[in-house]
Amino acid sequence: MDLISDEEIDRLENLSSFEREAYNAGYNLIAGVDEAGRGPLAGPVVASAVILPKGIYIPSIDDSKKLSEKKREQLYEVISKEAISIGIGIVDEKTIDEINILQAAIKAMKIAIGGLSQKPDFILTDAVSLPGINIPHKPIIKGDSKSISIAAASIIAKVTRDRLMYEYHKKYPAYNFISNKGYGTAKHLEMLRKHGPCEIHRRTFKGVV
Repeated sequence: MDLISDEEIDRLENLSSFEREAYNAGYNLIAGVDEAGRGPLAGPVVASAVILPKGIYIPSIDDSKKLSEKKREQLYEVISKEAISIGIGIVDEKTIDEINILQAAIKAMKIAIGGLSQKPDFILTDAVSLPGINIPHKPIIKGDSKSISIAAASIIAKVTRDRLMYEYHKKYPAYNFISNKGYGTAKHLEMLRKHGPCEIHRRTFKGVV
């Protein structure tokens, strides 16, 4: 096992401050919850809930947006191995169009929490409140860069969604989802103008129709 630098230990200590606060309040199973895919023009929104062991250090873990694809894939494997439990929630583009993206993201988060093999007694979320959840929870602004549990959830959600978009790329190669993951890049918008939307495009999003 590689040695962890003092600087990285300090960073991980800071990243675990909200978890320590919850442990000190008497909670034992703390789930971090985050989603991926609120901004794209196509595909589902994917959420993850992750319960990590108390006091765990996972070197390099961070907000998924700050990491390379290769590093996210590596951390995905570590988190999958080390986590006490992981839940995934997926809400498709048709539901996003029906209930709006915020409500779809909340729905995905609730599905992810419900998919945990152990029920958490405290939840940390990335900025989003979860109405109707009967478990104490705390929304943290920019939580994916401030909480190790939310950072873990952000990585699991992002990698899971990216893998789904790779599969959609095989079905709809014209839109190059393997490169843009459904986001409104110039090339993606050009293909939309040329071909129109495919089955997985979000019809209520500006730029799709």
